[in-house]
Amino acid sequence: EYRGAAILLVNRNFGCGSSREHAPQPLMRRSFRAIVGESFAEIFFGNCLALGLPCLKLAPGRMQELQRQVAKTPSLELTLDLDRGAISVLGREEPVELQEGVRRQFLSGGWDALAELLEGAEQADGRARGLPYLSGFR
Repeated sequence: EYRGAAILLVNRNFGCGSSREHAPQPLMRRSFRAIVGESFAEIFFGNCLALGLPCLKLAPGRMQELQRQVAKTPSLELTLDLDRGAISVLGREEPVELQEGVRRQFLSGGWDALAELLEGAEQADGRARGLPYLSGFR
């Protein structure tokens, strides 16, 4: 009844214990294109990000209500708008949370982490020079 679903709805701390880089790959191969949940394990979130699989947060009470709606009507259509940071169902739109930098990456398609790091090298270098425990480290 959920065949073809592109958005996976999960609860809190999803991905806890799934710290290997390939943990989110089966979800992508299953055709999920986004995960919406209450919260995510940090390493799992980063591994999803590296694969281009967005993990968005939805308020716990609203997540439970959304899960009830989908369980009752599995064919319910959910629409995720990364640009506006919202998920819509039955004409009702709910805000979803995604860090601004991560959101920009998804919208621009910029998934080359090394290129992004090199792009900000001057800024990172300046920040490092201001940290007392790194001064004179070079």
